[in-house]
Amino acid sequence: MKPKEILEEFVHAFNSADVEALVKLYSENAINHQVAEQPVEGHEAIRKMFADSFTETKMTCIVENMFEDGEWAIMEWRDPLGLRGCGFFHIVDSKIVFQRGYWDKLSFLRQHGLPVPQE
Repeated sequence: MKPKEILEEFVHAFNSADVEALVKLYSENAINHQVAEQPVEGHEAIRKMFADSFTETKMTCIVENMFEDGEWAIMEWRDPLGLRGCGFFHIVDSKIVFQRGYWDKLSFLRQHGLPVPQE
């Protein structure tokens, strides 16, 4: 599958809060680095990251733009509460091997009524 097709599957699984479908899109040793968080590596860490996130909040990804360039898929997104972000996905052999996401963690925490770190 092309990178953009993998990304479309990612969005569908994300919006369904389907942790197992998301994990299957990643290579065994994939790295997911949301820049507001520490990078996570491998299926178990990625599974835990998504499971914990979907337990804490209801998240929805509304795609604004999606691009493909070689082995990369790029997405600009927003959510129903107004948060915006973008993600870069390196996809090899139809698996995400690396993902980096940019979004405003402080706004996310406030919108979802989650505690704001005091550090």
